Amino acid sequence: MTSGNNRPEPRFSWFVPIDGDGEHIGTLKAERPPTFDYLKQVVQTAEKEDYYSLLIPTRFANGLFEEREPLAETWTTVTALAAVTERIRFLVAVRPGFVSTGLFAQMAAALDNISNGRIDLNVVPGGIQGDFERMGEVSDHAHRYSWAEEFIEACRKMWAESPEPVDYKGEHIQLNGAICSPGPVGEGPKFYLGGASDAALGLAGRQSDAYLAWIMPLEGIETHIRRANEQFKVAGRTGVHGLRTHLIVRDTEDEAWDAAGDLLSKAETLVKGQRQAVFAGTANVGQRAQAQVVAEHRVGRHLWNGISTVRVNCGTAIVGSPQQVAEELLGYWRLGIDEFILSGFPHVEECSRVAQTVLPIARELMNSER
Repeated sequence: MTSGNNRPEPRFSWFVPIDGDGEHIGTLKAERPPTFDYLKQVVQTAEKEDYYSLLIPTRFANGLFEEREPLAETWTTVTALAAVTERIRFLVAVRPGFVSTGLFAQMAAALDNISNGRIDLNVVPGGIQGDFERMGEVSDHAHRYSWAEEFIEACRKMWAESPEPVDYKGEHIQLNGAICSPGPVGEGPKFYLGGASDAALGLAGRQSDAYLAWIMPLEGIETHIRRANEQFKVAGRTGVHGLRTHLIVRDTEDEAWDAAGDLLSKAETLVKGQRQAVFAGTANVGQRAQAQVVAEHRVGRHLWNGISTVRVNCGTAIVGSPQQVAEELLGYWRLGIDEFILSGFPHVEECSRVAQTVLPIARELMNSER
């Protein structure tokens, strides 16, 4: 337990549904396609409800509906969304290696300036089975993590030394007089890193400003935080921790479980098959944990991983009444989680529901123990 007066104010963030959205998931087509107008509605609702930030993922094919359905490309979309918001931050998921590192450092600095310093980066070295190969990138787990470390080092070096030319000589990345001008606002974007493998935790300890975990039962998160903190300690750094989860909240617990069942009630066999093909043999430790098979998908009293049958990456939700969901979040906060990245279907309505019913209780519970 890490309660105490030295804890920062808890942060609550929301999510940008680039695959599409709706009251049902796993259908062939999204009830609400990921148009710019719809995603703008999501992010402006989150800003109005005073969330801290918005996580926008990165994918190369639709990961919630039929894989050929529309998908909002991450960087273009977040640039446009930053221009129609004023206060809320964006946590942008990026995959090192698909854009020249020197060019990416310039792109990130430009977006940070456009947004007036509201950009952070979630570096994703691992990822979805077959996703890299879709775009012609064939490399193993160790290679991608080694590349990611150089990517972060090189970006930080270019930003710190802006506007001076920068040389960087790594195994994977070579910069020869690369220039980033203007540099980012202030200290620049923070780096978030996740993952459950030894390589992921080691990289997080050496390079992350925050370690981000997908939700699982408390004992699993406690183990992740302990292992991550060991790596932070080895690197002489202090760990900051975040948690990514879905929420299914209704006035009563029974209504919440009914809503969980309804969410998947129109899921298609084809979509389930596409997701299972992605998960089969994956090297992603966290993905295997999300997709574990248990009776009725109940991995805990209020934890349900049914979403993992139709969705890549985080597929577990906290299910319950506002009080129950807030108390579940409190349990993770007590382990050392200071930022919660939340989502719910559909994202506009659930953004407001969570902000108005769950977060006031969660803040009161957490602040009473700070």
